[in-house]
Amino acid sequence: MELKKCNLVILLFSCLSFALSTNGQAIENPGEYMTAVYNARTEMDAKYMQYLSAAAHGRRARKVEKLRQEVLESINQSKYKTTDLPKYKGDNTLRQGSIDYITLCYRVFNEDYKKIVDMEELAEQSFDGMSAYLLLQEKVTEKLTEASTKLQNTSKEFAAKYNVKIDDTQSALGSKLDVAGKLNDYSNALFLIFFKCNWQDKEMTTAMNNKKVNDVEQARNALLRYANEGLKGVDTLKSFNNDPSLANACRDVLKYYKKMAETDVPKLTDFYLKEENFNKAKKNFETKPASSRTQADIDAYNKAVKDYNESIDAFNKTNNAINKERNQVMNTWEDAQKKFQDANMPYYRR
Repeated sequence: MELKKCNLVILLFSCLSFALSTNGQAIENPGEYMTAVYNARTEMDAKYMQYLSAAAHGRRARKVEKLRQEVLESINQSKYKTTDLPKYKGDNTLRQGSIDYITLCYRVFNEDYKKIVDMEELAEQSFDGMSAYLLLQEKVTEKLTEASTKLQNTSKEFAAKYNVKIDDTQSALGSKLDVAGKLNDYSNALFLIFFKCNWQDKEMTTAMNNKKVNDVEQARNALLRYANEGLKGVDTLKSFNNDPSLANACRDVLKYYKKMAETDVPKLTDFYLKEENFNKAKKNFETKPASSRTQADIDAYNKAVKDYNESIDAFNKTNNAINKERNQVMNTWEDAQKKFQDANMPYYRR
């Protein structure tokens, strides 16, 4: 408890020292004033672009939860610094514009991204859940982009009013946010196409493990439909900044799902039907007294046993091939996602 009190005193002393140094001497040059306002946010901007990038690369907000807390702390520090700056010759527009922007950022990272973390686990349980999850991410990015654009306009108005020439670095964060937003829209659209088929594949696998042939067939037909619809959707998305790698990887996954649904799964369901028929034949044969069995009965039963054993071998080969190809396709897809994000997701550097 004493240690916490000591840290609080140091923090208050640091803030007070900063206030005295900035407020004690007014900044007369408008360009220097703009730089001071800008510099008060640089650490915050770098931190939250780092968070957006990390979350995009991993697609797991929970894994970067510690970084989100660091962003919140950095935002708070930026607000202290900006609040301690004086008005510029009585003009508070730029300072207040920056404070408003910082306040919105805090709300986004404290509330909206917390919701994203909380939704993450439920999102994978249904297509609607994943759609809502990704939509929230897009809305959050839009908020940040709009807020950044508003602050840029405030900065430009201030610069024009006081004859300050500003370079493109003042809007570097805004342009990166814009790219990040477009990138998320593109990658999320492809991911939803993938996820719809992937989720249906899991439903089909569960039904197959439970040997529910009718459920397997329903899931198979849905998977085939989603794969065909998805292939058309991928063709409309084409590429992002002349990079078609993610679309190509998604297309390959959908082709695998299409082939599996059309060709491979019917072989597996055919086995379950043969197994069901064999069990019936076996039961009928065994319930028939031995003295009543004819040679034809015995020959028919032996043939049923042979056919069933052969169908087991065929089932295992097909099932192993499906699982092997599924693992390969999923690994390639995950690798393509990572490489695509690494290549296209902007980083923010001071």
